[in-house]
Amino acid sequence: MKSVVLLSGGLDSTVSLHQAMEKAEIVLCLHFNYGQKAALQEIASAKKITEHYKVPLKIIDLPWLAEITRTSLVNKELKVPTPSTEQLDGEAARQTAMDVWVPNRNGLFINIAAAFAESMGADAVVTGFNAEEAITFPDNSLPFIESIKKSLSYSTLNKVKVISYTQPMNKIDIVKLARQKNIPIELCWSCYLGGEKPCGKCESCLRLQRAL
Repeated sequence: MKSVVLLSGGLDSTVSLHQAMEKAEIVLCLHFNYGQKAALQEIASAKKITEHYKVPLKIIDLPWLAEITRTSLVNKELKVPTPSTEQLDGEAARQTAMDVWVPNRNGLFINIAAAFAESMGADAVVTGFNAEEAITFPDNSLPFIESIKKSLSYSTLNKVKVISYTQPMNKIDIVKLARQKNIPIELCWSCYLGGEKPCGKCESCLRLQRAL
């Protein structure tokens, strides 16, 4: 099997890359710059990770996505939410998710990756979703994967599949697997912000800290 991997530079996508390498030839990793506040740090991490695993990386700029994204993940005039650890679940988490929502992000990324996969004769697009975030981000969920896989069976001649090795797992399980497989967690960037070091306060930082 040949795969195209969506690589954000974060923990989940890095673990998914490692898992994919055990099952398939990685023909390409894709990273998207859509104006997110952590873009430079994410790109740097994606480069380090692909250099570590000796796989090709292509960075795609989507400036128009930044133009239509109103939420704090992109909009520099808005502050990224800093919930407490207790607010990572339930209604508070759903509100935080909306505060960093990017219009059709995962649907867009997967369809672009599927175009590359079809053109390169690859069988699958690999994503780094997880069950913990699927509760508040529907485009991380198994029903979403199944739905977009069905649509790709019509829109790609080779019926590109969508695979997420981490989707059934929560962050604790993903961290355990990363340690078991000696995956370089230290190369990952899991913060919504773009400082010299992770902020330690945003939802993404808190979920990783809790898991660690």
